Order: sequence, then structure tokens, then C-alpha cells
Amino acid sequence: MSNGTFLYPNVTSLPTQTGESSSPLEKKRTDGVPTEFDRVFDKAISEKSVVEKSDLNQIRAPLRFSAHASQRLKDRKIAIDPMTMGKINDAVDRAESKGVQDTLILTPDAALIVNVTNRTVVTALDRKAAAGNIFTNIDGAVVI
Repeated sequence: MSNGTFLYPNVTSLPTQTGESSSPLEKKRTDGVPTEFDRVFDKAISEKSVVEKSDLNQIRAPLRFSAHASQRLKDRKIAIDPMTMGKINDAVDRAESKGVQDTLILTPDAALIVNVTNRTVVTALDRKAAAGNIFTNIDGAVVI
């Protein structure tokens, strides 16, 4: 624009040239009167239920299945119950802690090849079909 005017999307007011705001909300904050948000925020900070930084390290990405692995599970009628899924997630976490990038995870019913870096199951075989096979391009194995 030639007159020096800029458009800012989703902005309801702009600060004046002196740096003061014409927004009534900002005036309340500078007056020292806490807003409702300030009260709720202060309460949340003081409570023990606030997530600490150390707790954030325990949050892990979910395990995904590639289209190929999903098709193999369906074709081979391999069912993974929630308890086994939890064990598989733990196995991926253990492999990751050891620096493994691609791992073979053996469950009682299946053999899964997992890319640990992407947390993605690449392929799956039932345990009987896995017997006698040679697994390549892996750098670790976890038996659960």
C-alpha cells in the first residue's frame, strides 16, 4: 500500500505511537488489578496438579502402523489386544533408550518390525510364519 498503512489480520487494536495501548484490557493489567485469568493462572501455578517439566519426559508419541503393516495384520488375522499393545509400546521405549533405530519385536502371537525413530510398525507376521525367517535391516530385537 502506498500510504504506509499495513493490514494486520485478527488484530482488534494497534498500540499508539507512544507505545500505550488503547485496549481497556491492557489498562486493567497495568493498573495492578488482577483479571479473572490472572487469578486462575496463579491458582493453577500454586497447585500441585500442574504438570512439571520432568513429567513431560514421560509423555511418548503413539505407535503408528504403516499401510503395509495394517494390511499384513488384516490379511494374516493378527489381533493385538490393548495389554499387548502396551507391552509393544514399552518395548519400543526400551529399544529407543538403547539407541536402536529398527527393531524386531516378538510377541506371543506376532513378529513386528518397528522403525523406532518414527515409532512406526513397518510390517507384521504371525509367529508361526516368522519361524525360520531371516530378519534383515534391524539393529535390535525385543522379546515380550
